[in-house]
Amino acid sequence: MANIVYEKSRGLTDTPFTYCPGCSHGTIHKLIAESLVELDVLDKSIAIAPVGCSVLAYEFFNCDAIQAAHGRAPAVATGIKRVEPDKIVFTYQGDGDLASIGTAEIIHAAHRGENFTVIFVNNGIYGMTGGQMAPTTLINQKTSTSPYGRQESTTGKPLLVSEMMAQIPSATYIERVSVHDIRHITQAKKAIKKAFEYQIANKGFSMVEVIADCPVGWNMTPVDARKTIADAMIPYYPLGVYKDAGGEA
Repeated sequence: MANIVYEKSRGLTDTPFTYCPGCSHGTIHKLIAESLVELDVLDKSIAIAPVGCSVLAYEFFNCDAIQAAHGRAPAVATGIKRVEPDKIVFTYQGDGDLASIGTAEIIHAAHRGENFTVIFVNNGIYGMTGGQMAPTTLINQKTSTSPYGRQESTTGKPLLVSEMMAQIPSATYIERVSVHDIRHITQAKKAIKKAFEYQIANKGFSMVEVIADCPVGWNMTPVDARKTIADAMIPYYPLGVYKDAGGEA
């Protein structure tokens, strides 16, 4: 008899992922799903998926989910959590969504201390809509709208979201992680699970920023894209806990 060494989390459906080869979204989905199952809250969880590569996330998470307009996931999450305070509500947002179109929503949700969890995927580019420059695109990084590389003189420096969110008094837990190798994937899982634990304990707003790759948008192989996370992304976006005002969950 064969021994089972790995089994897909029941937090995920059997629908095959539709993400590009090498994309980090599948790994992040897995960590979220495992956390919800381990915390025994899968059956009362609600995911909010806005426009972007995450637009079909409701096909993959084995819990209730709703699609929000681009950038508006925090507003939708606020309404759902206030109507159903016993539910575990989380948004799954990219950088073009959260750090550009939805900047006002995420800042004010944190400012109000809304008790839901945000999973913020930062891959430095607009993935689904054509590889345009995002607020998080690195200096000199080439995109479809910055073919010669992003220039600080015209578009400023990349937005440091975790550092900014940590300054908001009512934000409870802010951490930046990465999923470019096994060690960092393990650390990312701990952060995501902790963010949900804080919500379960009614400790307020939590956000985990996940540094990820977009091999197609970056015009790289998956191997080179993961190396770029370590060599270029993390030096500008240092990993770590930026705020933890909740104590032990």
